[in-house]
Amino acid sequence: MSGLADPKHVFVTGASSGIGEAIADEYLRRGAAVTLVARRKERLDAIAARAPKRKAHVIAADLADHARGPAALAEAEAALGPIDVLVNNAGVQILGPAHQASWDEAEHLLRVNVLAPLRLTLAALPGMIERKRGCIVDVASMAALAPTPGMFFYNASKGALAAASEGLRSEVAPHGVHVVTVYPGPVHSDMESAAREHYQESFGMKRMPTGSPAELAILIADAVAHRRPRVIYPKVYGLSRLFPGPTRWIVDRFSPPLRVR
Repeated sequence: MSGLADPKHVFVTGASSGIGEAIADEYLRRGAAVTLVARRKERLDAIAARAPKRKAHVIAADLADHARGPAALAEAEAALGPIDVLVNNAGVQILGPAHQASWDEAEHLLRVNVLAPLRLTLAALPGMIERKRGCIVDVASMAALAPTPGMFFYNASKGALAAASEGLRSEVAPHGVHVVTVYPGPVHSDMESAAREHYQESFGMKRMPTGSPAELAILIADAVAHRRPRVIYPKVYGLSRLFPGPTRWIVDRFSPPLRVR
């Protein structure tokens, strides 16, 4: 099976900020061409402006519209050639008491966090299998391993994506395609900052290990290059997958209460 230490074309969703922007920057630094996909075109244009000439392609798209995913893949391949690495990173959160959630917002979350990456994967896999080269990167969450109170729909979405990703790996491996499942814990970003605001201040929240998008992006690119099955980051959370019971007890016991709004 061919490795992917030198992917020619990387397709990144949710590329306008946070983890997605860091992944795009890391692959551009490594010499790959990158398709940047998100809703905020001005943010994508700013990232593309610092990329080498003809190395970045911008697609402004709301992936909640599932017809946009396959169309974006086709556009990207027409612009930059076959996609070697598909990074399913786009995601949204809903935080608060489950019984107060808006169903319309919840359905939108599930469309973006679960159905969009599955649709993109189905669109990208046939070409990768035919070429016997490719990698799917699914950015799940520690919430898939240790569901967090106050994230009813987010927990469900990341658990679904992680399960699909882990199961796909052995299925496509004989075809030369690899799958990396990513479990980020707290990572400095706009989404992480917004999430913290929904919880009451606590000693645990202040001391919670929090990583950087740039460091996580390096770990993801290295996992793709060396065919590692998953990335759990920050590394202090690595035992969570091996000891889910104690981890979930800790999360249940020590998660701070939600703020009253």
